[in-house]
Amino acid sequence: QVQLVESGGGLVQPGGSLRLSCAASGLTFSRYAMNWCRQAPGKARELVASITAGGDSTKYADSVKGRFTISRDNAKNTVYLQMNTLKPDDTAVYYCNAGRYWAQGDYWGQGTQVTVSS
Repeated sequence: QVQLVESGGGLVQPGGSLRLSCAASGLTFSRYAMNWCRQAPGKARELVASITAGGDSTKYADSVKGRFTISRDNAKNTVYLQMNTLKPDDTAVYYCNAGRYWAQGDYWGQGTQVTVSS
């Protein structure tokens, strides 16, 4: 059974930083591209960052480019999202997703709330 467990969300002031983690189990992690997606209230879920299975390529939504960094540690079966210079518009539930590069795959975590507010 595939499990993706996110952590690291919370409340942060504008301009602040957070680091999200997603621990994976039940799959051969090193064979899967990994994504971070987010969904704000009343909006569709959007893909924000993606990394290939080997970690050699990454891609970002224009709205987060230059501020967010996706990375992975295949030895720890974990993918990360470093979020800097956070803005109120970044407020959303952030989901870890496994399966396809720059496309929503089949496996999802439960999500972690990120709130950017003063």
